[in-house]
Amino acid sequence: MDYLIPSLLVSIVAVGMALAFLSADRGSATSRALALALAATGLSIFLNGYWVPAAHRNPSWSGWLALPETLALIAMLEWLLRVRRMVPVPEEFDTRTGDWLLRLGQLGALVYQLFALLWPELRISQFLHSTSFDAVKHGGFWLFATPVLFTVLSGLGSLLLLLNRKPEVAERIRLIAFAGAVPFCVAGLVLPADLGPISIIVGEMILLVGAVHYHVLQGQRGFFLSRFLSPEVARLVSHSGLHVAMRESQLTLSVVACDLRGFSRFAREVPSGGVIQILREYYDAVGEVAARYGGTIKDYAGDGVLVLVGAPIALPDHASRALDLAAGVRDAVERLVAQWARRDGPPLGIGVGVATGTVTVGVIGGRSRLEYTAVGAAVNLACRLCEQAQDGEILIDLETLRAGGAAQARPRPAVALKGFGEPVVHFGV
Repeated sequence: MDYLIPSLLVSIVAVGMALAFLSADRGSATSRALALALAATGLSIFLNGYWVPAAHRNPSWSGWLALPETLALIAMLEWLLRVRRMVPVPEEFDTRTGDWLLRLGQLGALVYQLFALLWPELRISQFLHSTSFDAVKHGGFWLFATPVLFTVLSGLGSLLLLLNRKPEVAERIRLIAFAGAVPFCVAGLVLPADLGPISIIVGEMILLVGAVHYHVLQGQRGFFLSRFLSPEVARLVSHSGLHVAMRESQLTLSVVACDLRGFSRFAREVPSGGVIQILREYYDAVGEVAARYGGTIKDYAGDGVLVLVGAPIALPDHASRALDLAAGVRDAVERLVAQWARRDGPPLGIGVGVATGTVTVGVIGGRSRLEYTAVGAAVNLACRLCEQAQDGEILIDLETLRAGGAAQARPRPAVALKGFGEPVVHFGV
């Protein structure tokens, strides 16, 4: 009982961290798994500090007190498994080994629980909070230490395989923090009662430092993503990972292409600093409108911007959204054009093209860089229609008209476009 207060305080810290992770990001499966691991750890610390010493007098039921420890070990490996599924996998990597290591580690935790039920007295007398380091000489110590060590080593092995994929900086920081925290937390089970809480609190602090760094970097990335992706896509990336958000698939969607009229001449006659400032304001305006209507900006190329409506998240009303997005872009840029007219340089304008069709979307690239791409006739057609559009004009194809129902669309003469065998029927909005 002398060490009840330290154990209670460490337990409160663990439960508090669990509530913090859960309340901050309850929609994330990884946060839920980590919160469960921390809450179970806190309960285990309390039970080991208060109830286990009392169980010396009646140890037959004390095997059930190992349940929180078992749950904590399983939840920690589940957290790592979910993190693994969020990290993009290069084609040359086989993830099955790392996943199987985690499942085997969870099996090791269940074996520990089984041994605790079969030999509860040995667990209390020779494993938990040993009064001296001579406990390692007893067979009872290794009976319980072996499955726990197997679980920890399985997790660390899977973690090393994950780090070999070269995840992004934020993910790497919290993985390294996890690897540093686990040994301290596990050691807290077997160290003497005066040292165990200290070891566990060190592990908790290492985990907390890594988590703070991770969430700060994620917050910065989320702010960056929110300027280029729709809020729905940003949430999908945050909760499910890039591999889910950007999995290769065929989607029926709408594509919006826009570029500035007169930009080539403007870039020749205006100092580069002025050109960059114009592009910055232009990109900001288009990005804001794209996010408003659920569009995902696929590409910036000079004064050209390509926006996907309906990918990576499918949207049933993608065509009508694309029409609203195109009108919003035109209006926003026309307001900018009026401001730019007061500066030095040739006049600028805006043209927009919209097309609808089935497109293949997914990630291409190497290990150092991945790019979200969209391939299909609708992408090419939106770009070609954008080229044909006059200043302030939105040109759409027949599929967009049928799906989106543009009431004020005016038919235009069919036009021959590069890459299309037959003249293309299109409309002006």
